[in-house]
Amino acid sequence: MMKRIFTGKDMAIILVCGFAVVVAVNFYMASVAIGGFGGVVVENSYVASQKYNGWLERARETKRLGYSVALERGPGDHLLADVAHAPDHAQVSAQLRRPLGKPETLTLELKPEGDGRYVTDRPLPAGRWIARIVIDNGVDHWIDELEVQ
Repeated sequence: MMKRIFTGKDMAIILVCGFAVVVAVNFYMASVAIGGFGGVVVENSYVASQKYNGWLERARETKRLGYSVALERGPGDHLLADVAHAPDHAQVSAQLRRPLGKPETLTLELKPEGDGRYVTDRPLPAGRWIARIVIDNGVDHWIDELEVQ
């Protein structure tokens, strides 16, 4: 039995195939990353940095109010919110956005059902959402972001 000699041509084929695999994987991963990015987080980072202290102050005011919210999907895919320590006359709304993929936003009003429980009048589409919950008691605004599965 005759042994085959490993030549420079064999090494060149191995190198080309190896780099082709690396390049193909990089292109695939880049296309997945670009397809999952919904857009700009802030238009101008300098302007956003100038507003940062104001955002921190609003967060402290929100914490001072002491409200809390727990979100879940209820029957018929309606969004349910259990609101604690908020006045009964407070209005609750939810601004929803998709965390990944094509940008999609949705605004829902939540109607009181009693005992601090609020429900949307229409169903929430399937998938993951980030909900910005706003509780307005006529004087103060409480804002928090929660994830909805």
